[in-house]
Amino acid sequence: MSEAIELRISEDGRQRTVSATRGETLLDTAHRAGVEITATCGKRGRCRSCRCKVVSGTLPPPSVADNVQLGHEEVRERFRLACQTRLIDDTVIRPMPPKSEAGHQLLGGQAETTAMALDSGVQKLAITVEPPKSEHHQTSDIEEVMAALGDKLTTRDTRTDLLRDLPAKMRAKKGELTATLFRGKIVDIEPGDTTAQAYGMAFDIGTTSIVGSLLDLATGEQLAAVGMVNPQAPFGADLMSRIAYAQFNPKNLAQLRGKALNALNELIGQAVEKAGIEARHIYKVVVVGNTCMHHILLGIDVSYLGLAPYAPVVRDAQAIPAPDLPLKAAPSAHICTLPILAGFVGADAMACVLATGIYDSDEIRGLVDIGTNGEMVLGSKDRLIACSAPAGPAFEGAQIRHGMRGALGAIERVSIDQDVTCGVIGGEAAVGICGSGLIEACARMSDANVINASGAIKDKPGLPSAVSQRIHKGDHGQEFVLVWGSQGGKDEDITLTQGDIRQLQLAKSAIYSGVAMLMKEMGVGADDLAELLVCGGFGNYVDLPSAVRIRLLPEMPVDRITYAGNAALMGAQMATLSETELDRATELIGRIEHVALAARPDFQDLFIDGMGFGAPGPAVTEPEAVAV
Repeated sequence: MSEAIELRISEDGRQRTVSATRGETLLDTAHRAGVEITATCGKRGRCRSCRCKVVSGTLPPPSVADNVQLGHEEVRERFRLACQTRLIDDTVIRPMPPKSEAGHQLLGGQAETTAMALDSGVQKLAITVEPPKSEHHQTSDIEEVMAALGDKLTTRDTRTDLLRDLPAKMRAKKGELTATLFRGKIVDIEPGDTTAQAYGMAFDIGTTSIVGSLLDLATGEQLAAVGMVNPQAPFGADLMSRIAYAQFNPKNLAQLRGKALNALNELIGQAVEKAGIEARHIYKVVVVGNTCMHHILLGIDVSYLGLAPYAPVVRDAQAIPAPDLPLKAAPSAHICTLPILAGFVGADAMACVLATGIYDSDEIRGLVDIGTNGEMVLGSKDRLIACSAPAGPAFEGAQIRHGMRGALGAIERVSIDQDVTCGVIGGEAAVGICGSGLIEACARMSDANVINASGAIKDKPGLPSAVSQRIHKGDHGQEFVLVWGSQGGKDEDITLTQGDIRQLQLAKSAIYSGVAMLMKEMGVGADDLAELLVCGGFGNYVDLPSAVRIRLLPEMPVDRITYAGNAALMGAQMATLSETELDRATELIGRIEHVALAARPDFQDLFIDGMGFGAPGPAVTEPEAVAV
């Protein structure tokens, strides 16, 4: 949805205001205002010259380039790259003089990076090899290649498929070859010099959707972004449904796995087409996801993952050659996974920890990944604790009578005054309501006394007549009309039923009580949290005051709640670009304590408490008639 917002640029003691469009970059908006922020790298996120500070307004989630160029500390201090940061609300920024560019490995230089090390584990080496010329010379083609590589190799093992066409490759360009190594092992051999072509992909496989990024391993630049609905969805909307489908049934497990592999192959194909590169030059693919998605992708039996004590089969990080998975779209790649913490606190949660950097925070911070399987982490550099809670698919519009995904025609904003006004994605006639709209609708209904603290829809005295008329008993019990059928895009009223509100209560309480349990375990209150980071693709569309109002998130000042974007994908991108970050995940697995909610007798009390909406707001009354 295109929406006009304001960007204010504070510079040299004066402030300029320019009208902007939601989704426009800070840099493009500033240039239109005549503020010449330098973009040395051509707006590709490969330098620090457009560094700015977000002084006030909604802080846009960091990009992978922000983390590469600026690092956790500056990102946490509200610095962003103007060329990579897209406006999501009225914002005030201050362009900053860039710190030294000397540290960044720009365009293939040899210096170290300023923030995140670009050490993907992939090396491309141009060598010249002379094929054996005499039968008295006891050697072979591959031995000559290895001799040219020398101490770059950590193993002399070479895949058989690389040997099959090596003779032709060695002689195609007079012995000029490019050997590609991953962690010191040969993974590709090509004729000529292709050292500038080294790419990786990062994927976040969620229960509902799959998203991915194609990255240049030498620079950290994102070349393409892709995504789709998880094709496993018809076999179960949530984790436990999918586990039940595959439980003790190898054929069904293989079916789910095939869906995931086909999706990755398709998305890789889309990414390389967008970027105009060859898929064979993708050498590293990092995949994160919850424990169920992780196991299904690897073909690991999930039968006992669905039974107490919900133990994963493997927790360690994996690195699997693409042909062994098999991932046909990237034949030269290794598929790497991040470690799993425990049970349903999976590799995606570990990726969020990497991306947000809460592991090195001096103050206590929290992160919550809002999704079908909610995951929460709380702590600082001194202590980290984590848990998971099954929120279910209500946030994605599932199990809601008129629910739908965040697409054209979905109600995403709701206000209630003398009547109800709905904001619809794309400005089209409403055909349903998405998760963010569901949250905002319940917040406004609570404010207007349409629902009470327990979530019951009530027609109370004092409601404006237009609002009161929207409350009636339908085929599905008590319901509230958001859009009348005559005004919407379908032949029936778009309503929220009492059952819809109950589904939201169950979902929100799973998140709220999970965070509450971690705070109780840590012995802190909301006032002690320096920051709460809201992660996940869905979290970026949630109105934060509404999320606090309905007690999806803890009761705390909204200015201490930050959108973190799809932090799981961000962490996967960081691990793709940096073996240092991937190793850090393995180290962190020993530091993070898992809190098993089901084993805590006090969790049920927290969950029941989290079902409520809190005290309703003041009633909205009709304006008094004025005699004329």
